[in-house]
Amino acid sequence: MVNPTGKEGELMKRRMTFWLSVAGILALVSVPGGTARGQKAPKVVNLPKAKEFRLERSMPESAVACLECHKQENPGLFADWARSRHASANITCLDCHQAEATDPDVSQEHFKQYQRSDNPWGQAKYRVPVAAVVTPKDCSRCHPDEVTQYNRSKHANTLEIIWKLDPWLNEGMNSAIERASGCFYCHGTILKVKDGKLDPLTWPNVGVGRLNLDGSKGGCTSCHTRHRFAVMDARKPEACGQCHLGPDHPQIEIYQESKHGDIYEAFGHEYLWDAAPGTWTPGVDYRGPTCASCHMSGAGQVLTTHDVTERLSWESQAPLSIRPSEFKPFPAQTDWKVERKKMQAICMQCHSKGWVEDHYTKMDLVMKEYNDTYFKPAKKKLDKLYAKKLLDKSKFFDERLEVEFYELWHHEGRRARMGAQMMAPDYTWWHGFYELKNRFVRFVEEANDLIKHNRKAYRAVEYPAATGTTTKPPEVFGKANK
Repeated sequence: MVNPTGKEGELMKRRMTFWLSVAGILALVSVPGGTARGQKAPKVVNLPKAKEFRLERSMPESAVACLECHKQENPGLFADWARSRHASANITCLDCHQAEATDPDVSQEHFKQYQRSDNPWGQAKYRVPVAAVVTPKDCSRCHPDEVTQYNRSKHANTLEIIWKLDPWLNEGMNSAIERASGCFYCHGTILKVKDGKLDPLTWPNVGVGRLNLDGSKGGCTSCHTRHRFAVMDARKPEACGQCHLGPDHPQIEIYQESKHGDIYEAFGHEYLWDAAPGTWTPGVDYRGPTCASCHMSGAGQVLTTHDVTERLSWESQAPLSIRPSEFKPFPAQTDWKVERKKMQAICMQCHSKGWVEDHYTKMDLVMKEYNDTYFKPAKKKLDKLYAKKLLDKSKFFDERLEVEFYELWHHEGRRARMGAQMMAPDYTWWHGFYELKNRFVRFVEEANDLIKHNRKAYRAVEYPAATGTTTKPPEVFGKANK
């Protein structure tokens, strides 16, 4: 091989030097510890360590014991708490979970954790009574205004509402397990203790109207998921969509169809979801509204509220559209005209006054159309069938016309009204009034035939799982009654 000279030789020498340097670096990296063979690894002090949460704060020893134990036993739970505002404010497990020794929901199982030989924190001095259920009463120690507002809302009082309104409960047409795993999962259970533990038919549950053992109503974790409790959770529409979906109240689907939902899908990743409470501003922190920004968050001169009953001018979950103060199961202590102005003020953060007022005019006409054309005539026909004893009134849902009438208002009727309220035309028409027309025609046709021939409707004798209690819960209504 001929050795090159001149510029060419100099260039080759430089290339050789470069690649030998690279090879040397790779050799250092490839050796365990990042050193050359035979050399001791130098002590490095400036490189960052793996992310960790350090308990070097002014916490009581018992609180540190809780955190250290849960860090090992429930690392996901601990990680959520460590990233929360609670952790930043030095609020620990004990601040929320510590209870009085005489409280009915004190966890006896938790005491056993201190007796385990493999638990490094198993010492008697850390033995404190704790309860698994953190209630609004507990949260009110730091959040009194929010809990006061929540207590007067439809959410907190939904158990009373459904027991007054729902035929499934009042007629005992579904079973205890169907209620516990279905209806009560969102509406809330009445917590009970069985054999020293929380009854599995009532717990776990984060229903908005859960009746707690300390007498408080609801669960803040319905919207603010534990143990992060991030405000962004409750601001996103998916938080509401956990319960507000399906054939009877498809608000999340309606929202997704609406222009508001379209904007959220396109720009939601740009929203400032974790803005401090009371500062979340339309046009600055977010472009299009979510459920929370319309119904709860403050904007302009409208104050933030945890009472979702506010800002409503129609009660559209009811069989007949009425004003919230006229809703007999739970009359709102509000003036619908005042509340409408609040909601319109929210709308006008992004829309002109004329646009907003025209939307409300159209919405009011939808309510009237549903009431006068569909519900009132159907209800009048149903009452006539009962008066003539052509339908049996002892049970509901065991005759087809009862089901038809129920779904007329509870399914299609709600979808038509809610679709119009939230600007989702497909739900207003195809899922709403279109289906409502078909249901109404079938109902009236069969009802007229029964009346014409004075014939009783077929009644299903063997109705499945119609075993639920019909006794109104005394915990909700006081003295038990039928």
